[in-house]
Amino acid sequence: MEFLLSILVGLLFAAAVYMLLHRDFVKLIIGIVLMGNATAMFIFVAGRVVRDKAAFINENGLLPNTEFADPVPQALILTALVIGFGIQAFALVLFKKVYDMPDIDQIDDLKR
Repeated sequence: MEFLLSILVGLLFAAAVYMLLHRDFVKLIIGIVLMGNATAMFIFVAGRVVRDKAAFINENGLLPNTEFADPVPQALILTALVIGFGIQAFALVLFKKVYDMPDIDQIDDLKR
């Protein structure tokens, strides 16, 4: 499972970099979205994929003996998602503002 998720993370990063290198605004925003999701997926995979075993402490105050899910990467992913949504919203507003300007389709057109 982790092997397949690692391949998916690599593909997402590759697609994000490919989209970020384009000069079109829409592809730039799609690249930002893909990069955010790839980063969240990377953190998730790095924190071990364990199903059905939450990180609860026993009634005796001891950690379970079996392998359990690490809650820190999940908290980091939530933070990254919130920050990612903020960046995406800012990029969309910026795209809307640039879209209203005449004769500007690419990033290089802003320099004129």
